Amino acid sequence: MKKVDIYTDGACSGNPGMGGWGVVLIYNGHIKELSGYNNYTTNNRMELFSIIQGLKCLKEKCSVTVYSDSAYAVDAINKGWVTKWENSGWKTADKGEVKNRDLWTDLLLTISGHEVEFVKVKGHSDNFYNNRCDEMARAEIKKCRSLY
Repeated sequence: MKKVDIYTDGACSGNPGMGGWGVVLIYNGHIKELSGYNNYTTNNRMELFSIIQGLKCLKEKCSVTVYSDSAYAVDAINKGWVTKWENSGWKTADKGEVKNRDLWTDLLLTISGHEVEFVKVKGHSDNFYNNRCDEMARAEIKKCRSLY
């Protein structure tokens, strides 16, 4: 099975506001970068969207390590929150609606075909690829500003 590392980051100018996302995929010494923007979104949506976009690039079943500085995304998977939300009809522990349900549903569907491990990295630190994703996400916000 192919081993792929995916680094992701999302950013937002205002929350909600203009957002950007960046992804770096690494496989067998090859690096692929992806990025994009949304003119009205939240930071958490951009974090989740970046992970989904990276995973959707995979053309066959892979062993994937997703590196993200988003505690929201990583903890929801690693601590089983998303499974609890899904099993409770997408309700939180206090019976509120789960935010970003559309993206969580898409993420669960997307990871189902792979062996995926989520790793929390420290943001704005010494992780080269996380910093690259942040740089791309922020550049996309600037691009978005120039269009709107």
